[in-house]
Amino acid sequence: MAPTDRSFARRRLLTATAALTGTALLGGTAHAAEKPKGAWPDRFPLPDGFQPEGIAIGTRPFGYFGSLADGAVYRASLATGRGSVISKGLGAGHQTVGLKIDRQGRRLFLAGGGSGEIRTVDVRSGEIEKVYATGGTFVNDVILTPGAAWFTDSFQPQLYKLTRAGVETVPLTGDWVQGDDFTANGIERTPDGRALLVVNAFADGGTLERVDPRTGAARAVDLGGSKIPNGDGLLLLGRILYVVQQQQNAIDVFRLNATGTKGTAITRITDSRFRIPTTVAAWGEKLYLPNARFDVEPAPDTEYDVVAVPQV
Repeated sequence: MAPTDRSFARRRLLTATAALTGTALLGGTAHAAEKPKGAWPDRFPLPDGFQPEGIAIGTRPFGYFGSLADGAVYRASLATGRGSVISKGLGAGHQTVGLKIDRQGRRLFLAGGGSGEIRTVDVRSGEIEKVYATGGTFVNDVILTPGAAWFTDSFQPQLYKLTRAGVETVPLTGDWVQGDDFTANGIERTPDGRALLVVNAFADGGTLERVDPRTGAARAVDLGGSKIPNGDGLLLLGRILYVVQQQQNAIDVFRLNATGTKGTAITRITDSRFRIPTTVAAWGEKLYLPNARFDVEPAPDTEYDVVAVPQV
């Protein structure tokens, strides 16, 4: 299969054993059955056939979602659930996987999946500003830091650092173990902001790695025995780290120390509305997750949606 096909095939074929392992290693489970307080919807639709994966929320109550089908970006009001496509993609083979919006709410940074691209989009016009060729295999997720945007590559042991000067490739070393298939996924910053956190779905049954952005040296984070074999999107709020375990239809929650070298499992969030959520973003007291539905073959009429659950 092509790299893109292999990546999604692997997601669909992850075993039930891995799912049970993740549940057993966490102390408890928080069932998000009750609706969060407030009048805003806790579930709203995305366009049929959209194939969502990433989500971004900035300083205003709007969610931005990327399409695996054609790279388009859809914006929805969190207050009403209504939205529209604000940026047309480049077509099949030019996915949008992870995405982030800058603090000014002016620019989106898109991970281009199997195209190996990094793209930036003007939020107001929806126009694609620049397309950067990384030479990578599957550019998966992105996090913004002061002065740079960092991207993971799921099939190569390296990160991409985008600055005003262009794209720099940063090899991953140290504890990083690259699998033959899908390996790196979500990316975040440590609570003190000095390092990066990257999901490694292959090493030791699924680990979280702390990466020195200056050198690329990775060290496994001590999660007290917890594994994240299906770890996808990451979200850090203070010292609370949310790890979306997509095939397990769950979010595992950890409390990290300041440097991000150690984490303690707090709970697991589950919800009957989860249909393989992939990424997570926050607004107010809610977490928002797009359901990627990797367990079904995508079609033009496949229904997709976004669900909201309370934060821990």
